[in-house]
Amino acid sequence: MVLEFLAELQDRDAAGLRAELEQEGHELPVDSILVVEILTRIEERYGVKIPADAQAARSTRSVYTFARTVLDAIEEQP
Repeated sequence: MVLEFLAELQDRDAAGLRAELEQEGHELPVDSILVVEILTRIEERYGVKIPADAQAARSTRSVYTFARTVLDAIEEQP
């Protein structure tokens, strides 16, 4: 889901973005403006709130950790 939103916001193909991540490694950085847009979409679609804490801030250093933080928040919802 994060990859799909990221690809959409960058007007890119999700499969191409996934291939780039696999080639470049999971630590490909996430642009901070895109993070806000992706979080807004995820919160609206899944009815979750990603906490604005230090862990969430650190997770924006890479696509992989950002996606993991989002998935954790979704799974923790009742």
